[in-house]
Amino acid sequence: MATATVEEAQGRLVEVEPSDAPASRAAAPAAEAKTFRPYDPGQVLLMSPVLSDWVPEGDLAHFVSDLVETSLDLSPIYACYESERGYPPYDPRLMTKLLIYGYATGTCSSRKLEAATHRDIAIRMLCAGQSPDYRSIARFRERHLKALAELFVEALRLCAEAGLVSLGHLALDGTKLRASASRHKAMSYERMEKKESELEAEIAALRARARALLSEAEATDAAEDELYGPDRRGDELPEELASREGRLAKLREAKAALEAEAKEREEARREEMRSAGREPRTPPSGRDPFAPKPTDQRNFTDPDSKIMKACDGAFHQSYNGQAVVDSDSQVIVAAELSNHAPDSKELEPALCQIDDNLDAIEAALPEGAALSADAGYFSESNVDSAAAHGLDPHIATGRQKHSDPKPIAPRGPIPKGATPRQRMARKLKTKKGRAVYARRKAIVEPVFGQMQTVQDAKRLLLRGEDSARAQWRFHCAVHNLLKLHRAGGLGLIGAT
Repeated sequence: MATATVEEAQGRLVEVEPSDAPASRAAAPAAEAKTFRPYDPGQVLLMSPVLSDWVPEGDLAHFVSDLVETSLDLSPIYACYESERGYPPYDPRLMTKLLIYGYATGTCSSRKLEAATHRDIAIRMLCAGQSPDYRSIARFRERHLKALAELFVEALRLCAEAGLVSLGHLALDGTKLRASASRHKAMSYERMEKKESELEAEIAALRARARALLSEAEATDAAEDELYGPDRRGDELPEELASREGRLAKLREAKAALEAEAKEREEARREEMRSAGREPRTPPSGRDPFAPKPTDQRNFTDPDSKIMKACDGAFHQSYNGQAVVDSDSQVIVAAELSNHAPDSKELEPALCQIDDNLDAIEAALPEGAALSADAGYFSESNVDSAAAHGLDPHIATGRQKHSDPKPIAPRGPIPKGATPRQRMARKLKTKKGRAVYARRKAIVEPVFGQMQTVQDAKRLLLRGEDSARAQWRFHCAVHNLLKLHRAGGLGLIGAT
């Protein structure tokens, strides 16, 4: 009797029309008598009308929503919308939440983000039930790429206010990021010259063939219609010839770019030598120093990317992403990117960005702040540059060569004629120097692993050095925001 009363009450609360769906197939009998939990696929649910109640408290989606609503400065994005013409765009808060949450969970593709707006409850909450199509997502990211990259400074400021950044020990390292291009779409300057000659010969032969066909077609209009079709004049370029001319134009454009890069590189080298009091000489092989080397390459898909050796020993079209990481909570303090494979030239830009970022968040390096880096960053100028920026450098000097001076003992006075390499090697052999440098690997290298695993940040989706740099900085901003979320969220800022 009590059961009937409950069923009548439920019927009065929710009226469900009878369904014509066929009854479920009877469950197969268990091997032994067993009672299962109730399971009804057609169960009617009374769910909260507020989407935020569908996501458990403390979830990353709530953090991202509160972050965008209360803590991030989106004024540079809003400033781009000046005209009232056209269909109203999606709210920048919605799109920013969608991108931050997507990058934080490894969903960077605009098409995958669009699909997630229909399937992922957390993203449906962030979008308030709206579903931007992938074109809108891609256009928003492209239009506001610079502003999204500058969220890195905003994320660093929040981490500093939360007490996650001490700046006592910074570690620098780089990682090769796969570009959105295949190395099979790259061609060397030597091969370009050979291919250019081949294409010119093929185009000349095709032009002669086209002229012959046109002369034959001039006999009668009927012959032209039969040869070219009634809707063609007869003087159009054959498709085969048009495609070859397009390839030849791209080839010549790539050659010109390589020649301009080689000339600029040689002029910079000569200017550097003259400033050092040395006179540049012509290569002994007789090669024109202002011309590209035969092995110089350029990619046709992403010309800014370069072929680099990855950690697995393979060569890929890549960019070199740099990160300066604080020792306390592995928060990234500076994020840079270039298309130079060696790391030695990347230290100075990273140091300059540290100064800019700290000025932006109104912070300063403490006295005696250390910077550790591996042997790829060592040079005398880099040691001097780190000291000039207020950092105590601990940079590995690499393997001892037979031609190098003998190392200095870690104890006792330092000889007056000691080279910077000898001084640095001696510093890293002292008890304090070993302790500082030993932490380098544990500070910076796990950051790349976390970003590649959680955020799928080992491959870039955008082409061009500027766009790739902006995407890398946005990835690093999201990494810092994830550190803040895991440490306690925005509540830490008010508690400090």
